[in-house]
Amino acid sequence: MSKLTPLLPIEANRPPNAAIFLSGSGSNAERILAADQARLAAGEQAPYRLRALVTDAPKTSRAMQLGEKFGLPVIHEDIRAFYLAHGESRVSIRSDKAQLLRQQWSELLRQKLLPYELDFAVFAGFVPLTNLTADFPCLNVHPGDLTYLKENRRLLVGLHQRPVELAILEGLDHMRSSVILAQPYTGQGEDMDSGTILALSPEVPIDLQGEELEKLRHCAALRPNKRPAGGYQDRLAELADLNLERLKQGGDWMLLPGTMRDFALGKYALDQQQRLHYKLGDRFLPVQTVQVNDTQRELIFPENA
Repeated sequence: MSKLTPLLPIEANRPPNAAIFLSGSGSNAERILAADQARLAAGEQAPYRLRALVTDAPKTSRAMQLGEKFGLPVIHEDIRAFYLAHGESRVSIRSDKAQLLRQQWSELLRQKLLPYELDFAVFAGFVPLTNLTADFPCLNVHPGDLTYLKENRRLLVGLHQRPVELAILEGLDHMRSSVILAQPYTGQGEDMDSGTILALSPEVPIDLQGEELEKLRHCAALRPNKRPAGGYQDRLAELADLNLERLKQGGDWMLLPGTMRDFALGKYALDQQQRLHYKLGDRFLPVQTVQVNDTQRELIFPENA
């Protein structure tokens, strides 16, 4: 067997330090926090020490409220205010200046995080791309099944509701959430969904509310090439938003707390060919990924295994 490298080396004398990053409503973060609180009430400790919540949007996200509710410090660096202060009205990485600003913003956040000695983080609805992912492992929840390939490439990629739209247009009857190991971005972030797929949620049925697929494909064909400010205001976008919320509840919430616990327990490793292994009992087994449904685990093995 190839030599295995744990994705999170475990120290015998302490649990790993973790933080949750969020940009918006914080519903995924709250689900993790509530699950930890319930386990603590039942006499079970979490296998990690949650040190802080982290946000790029202190004025509009629920990070402050969740920090107060669960007794956690909130580390924040307002990315919109930072860009505005440097003469940029739009938060992006689409120019050399914007790339430099993203690096500078990340460095400010990095300095604020240093005292917490983080071993890993969870991106639970965290929007900005940041190369903090090179500092420590960062788990990112994604609203699409990244094991679904087309022409040997991951199809259901992109931000916000885009993976759900792609699943609808592909004619799929269900969707899944994925948890990946986020990679440092290059270029304009086109490789942001390329990381190792640690876990998948159970299937969540797609609800088209009686709409015909061909009409939705026609709707997509009529869209302008450039996405308007505020998004596309059409029936496909409306259905994608509806199904994204369904996926959050039936996918993210079933997947994220358990995957975070598994990661903190050192259950994931890579071999020398960068293939994923999952620890079951006292053995690491080669897997494609793992389906996580709250406390249940189903190992998904590579097709050629």
